[in-house]
Amino acid sequence: RSVYDDQPNAHQRFMEKLDACIRNHDREIEKMCNFHHQGFVDAITELLKVRADAEKLKVQVTDTNRRLQDAGKEVIAQTEEIIRCRIQQRNITTVVEKLQLCLPVLEMYGKLKEQMNVKRYYSALKTMEQLENLYLPRVSQYRFCQIMIENLPKLREEIKEISMSDLKDFLESIRKHSDRIGETAMKQAQQQKTFSTTLQKQNNVNYGRNMHLGRSRILESKNEITLKRTFEDDDDHEEEVLTAQDLVDFSPVYRCLHIYSVLGDGEIFENYYRKQRRKQARLVLQPQSSMHETVEGYRRYFSQIVGFFVVEDHILHVTQGLVTRTYTDELWNMALSKIIAVLRTHSSYCSDPDLVLELKNLIVVFADTLQGYGFPVNRLFDLLFEIRDQYNETLLKKWSGLFRDIFEADNYSPIPVANEEEYKIVISKFPFQDPELDKQSFPKKLPMSQSVPQIYIQVKEFIYASLKFSESLHRSSTEIDDMLRKSTNLLLTRTLSSCLQNLIKKPHIGLTELVQIIINTTHLEQACKYLEDFISNITNISQVTVHTARLYGLSTFKDARHAAEGEIYTKLNQKIDEFIQIADYDWTMSESDGRASGYLMDLINFLRSTFQVFTHLPGKVAQTACMSACQHLSMSLMQMLLDSELKQISMGAIQQFNLDVIQCELFASSEPVPGFQGDTLQLAFIDLRQV
Repeated sequence: RSVYDDQPNAHQRFMEKLDACIRNHDREIEKMCNFHHQGFVDAITELLKVRADAEKLKVQVTDTNRRLQDAGKEVIAQTEEIIRCRIQQRNITTVVEKLQLCLPVLEMYGKLKEQMNVKRYYSALKTMEQLENLYLPRVSQYRFCQIMIENLPKLREEIKEISMSDLKDFLESIRKHSDRIGETAMKQAQQQKTFSTTLQKQNNVNYGRNMHLGRSRILESKNEITLKRTFEDDDDHEEEVLTAQDLVDFSPVYRCLHIYSVLGDGEIFENYYRKQRRKQARLVLQPQSSMHETVEGYRRYFSQIVGFFVVEDHILHVTQGLVTRTYTDELWNMALSKIIAVLRTHSSYCSDPDLVLELKNLIVVFADTLQGYGFPVNRLFDLLFEIRDQYNETLLKKWSGLFRDIFEADNYSPIPVANEEEYKIVISKFPFQDPELDKQSFPKKLPMSQSVPQIYIQVKEFIYASLKFSESLHRSSTEIDDMLRKSTNLLLTRTLSSCLQNLIKKPHIGLTELVQIIINTTHLEQACKYLEDFISNITNISQVTVHTARLYGLSTFKDARHAAEGEIYTKLNQKIDEFIQIADYDWTMSESDGRASGYLMDLINFLRSTFQVFTHLPGKVAQTACMSACQHLSMSLMQMLLDSELKQISMGAIQQFNLDVIQCELFASSEPVPGFQGDTLQLAFIDLRQV
């Protein structure tokens, strides 16, 4: 810029100076070239010399290279072959290594499939677990492994569905077999109880008929139900034992429990199992409407319940946590309330004492069986006391009919015995003792009628029937003795007393029959002490025990006698009234007939013959009857004489009436019934005589 911006000749001066600088550089270049020129020339000369050698060398190298290339072609081919083989070898090694990783996976998967085919589902789940945790992670990059991984959850679901299906089949199976299982358990419990009782009797010589049976428990494992053949007489043969597994295959529930536990759904399985079993419990506890009609209905009902709880007890002891003692106790309490309600309802329909007794025996076996498995059964024995009252009621109804039949069939006349053999037959049935009668020769008559020994026998049969219910109730002999006495008292004071009262009130029962009834009740009353001895003998409880109840036969038969006596007085008066009604006095007659009226003589003859029958009655009864009859006769005659409709009486009628009164006084003075003091009986007619 300074060159162009300076003085006008600045450009020319710049060019001149530039030329001068160029010339200086040229001179220096020339000097340098002159300095190196000789060396350059020498070098060129050397190169020219080497040129020829270089061309020869090139020809030789080219020839050598050609020959070398020709010689190395085979080596190259072999080397390439070696390289290819080395690559194959490396690939084979890699494949072997990968196959060694994959083969266990494939083997495990094949094993899994085989386990699925043979239904070893629990083992299959374990195999799946090994595949997922150990084998598949090593070869997860392969596509077939991904397929396996995708299939495993499906297989698990399939196993769950299959195991659940097996469980449902199992539940259906135990529902069908619960009655067989229960029947087996009850039979074994009953046999065990019989066996224990036999041993107890053998070890106790003075055992007697003690009804206090110890609580028997099932000595076999609680996890098994055993059915033993009936013990034969002293046979030591080996008994065949059937376990619960012989009746029901429990493997499905074990397998399903393990499978769900492995899958982490154990709680879901437990809840499902318990829910289904609760439903089955409700079905089992639902009785048939006609169950009360036959004992088989009750037996099937009890067998199903026992089978249900035996299975639950088995599950409780062979599985961990599927059911708990709390769960079984809760289920049992629910079932027990339902059972008691059902039995209370259906037993009320039972009118047959034999069926009630069979029901009681079934309840006892049912309770003993479940008690052997650890279930509390006290409420069942409390229920038995309710059923016992009902049983006594049915017995009382049955014996009421028996008593009525006996009374209707009785001839109400003393029992004739022609010889010693007949006499022994009678006293073998009824405890009769009369030294005076023993002195008499045959033939002779016992004072009571045929109904007395029959009634006595039936009372003993009632005691036996009542005793049958008291057996196996796990009560002491004192309690059983008390129960027998109370039920016998009910029979005497209510049933027999009612039958006697009804018998006495029947219109066809005459004075002779009433007299015989009084005699019969006297002997039955005397026999009550023998009934007390009979009860004491079968219970081994002494009568001197403080808590021993007494039989109320005394009051029962005394009331019956009083009723019969009252009926005698009533019937005598009615008979007197019948005779009085046929009296036909002519109150205007001029003079008497000279003899007593015919109706009155017939009446006196009737009274005389009737009072002769009273010889077997207690003295006071006969005297009271005689006094009552005379007083009633006197009162009836006086009413006839003082009748307001009677307007006039002639002296002849008075004389005729006087003759009748004289006959009455003569009858009174003849002592128709012994035991009156002085003129006591004649005083009955004193007022009439004065009138």
